[in-house]
Amino acid sequence: MQRREYNAVTKAQRCCKNNKKESEEINMKAGVIGAGRIGKVHIKNISMYVPEVEIKTVADPFMNAETEEFVRKCGVTKVTKDAEEILQDKEIEAVIICSSTDTHSKYIIEAAKARKHIFCEKPVDYDLKKVHEAIDTAKEANVKLQIGFCRRFDHNHRGVYDVVRSGKIGDVHMIKISSRDPEPPCIDYVKVSGGIFYDMMIHDFDMARFLAGDEVVEVNAVGSVLVDPEIGKAGDVDTAVVTLKFAGGAIGMIDNSRKAVYGYDQRVEVFGSKGCVRNENDTPNTVIVSDAENTSYANTYSVMWDRYTGAFVSEIQAFADAVVNNKETPVTGMDGLYPVLMAAAATRSAREGRPVKIAEVE
Repeated sequence: MQRREYNAVTKAQRCCKNNKKESEEINMKAGVIGAGRIGKVHIKNISMYVPEVEIKTVADPFMNAETEEFVRKCGVTKVTKDAEEILQDKEIEAVIICSSTDTHSKYIIEAAKARKHIFCEKPVDYDLKKVHEAIDTAKEANVKLQIGFCRRFDHNHRGVYDVVRSGKIGDVHMIKISSRDPEPPCIDYVKVSGGIFYDMMIHDFDMARFLAGDEVVEVNAVGSVLVDPEIGKAGDVDTAVVTLKFAGGAIGMIDNSRKAVYGYDQRVEVFGSKGCVRNENDTPNTVIVSDAENTSYANTYSVMWDRYTGAFVSEIQAFADAVVNNKETPVTGMDGLYPVLMAAAATRSAREGRPVKIAEVE
């Protein structure tokens, strides 16, 4: 098969699947396990913007008429409640796992044993033994494993990363990350998510490693319930701040809130020995309206799949490229492990009210 180079794209650079040329080659047939919120995002984006991937089957144990209609409108002809139909299908080369967190490692292991390449949403699991087992099984089966840390593929965050890697700001001294969602998830989701550090801040743990190019050795976390008392009753917090100490001495700071009334708020800053680089919150447009009373700007994105469409598309393209061209995935199983270690340390730190070293939870 002819080698293709991977190029990240945004949604504006791809046409809808319905407009794709019939002659375009399908390089990888995939099955999607899980058709909830994030599953629908990947199904729609692949159907519209990733012609090199064909979704043959979508499986979800809670498949209903509404979800089935959505999936079929995206061009998928086979819909089932049984993931085994994907795992046993010899035509399907790769599995995209979008099920609930508590099933991720299970499906990674089963897909690896079925010799399927694997893209799995974060986190791998919140049980470290299961994380190691999943990663080891994929390695032993010699299949590709990519973890869905989509923010690495975001145009703003990637721009900051490129500046840091160029050496323009010198040695990294401090990293600041703000991550605030427009609305908290439903309580049923909170109960199986593993908590804010495993579910939400895990993206920021990955981003901190990604930007620093170094590993975290100590975590100090505090959390409160300020948004929804039901989240507290479910055993979680909805507002949290974490400080990180890196092996090289740099310091990281992360703040999370489950509810920002103005929409998604995602910003990073890296301060170094020679300068500083940061990005601003993304908006749907850059329109500025000025009149006699005030100057106003466009509000931020209100839903995740609009804010990160380009990143979602790019990470799936990168996964397909790794499979088709036999490359290492850009976000490996080990990249999936370290943020889970950081989440485990943060969870213990918040519970015990003290800094926790990564070595304590390994």
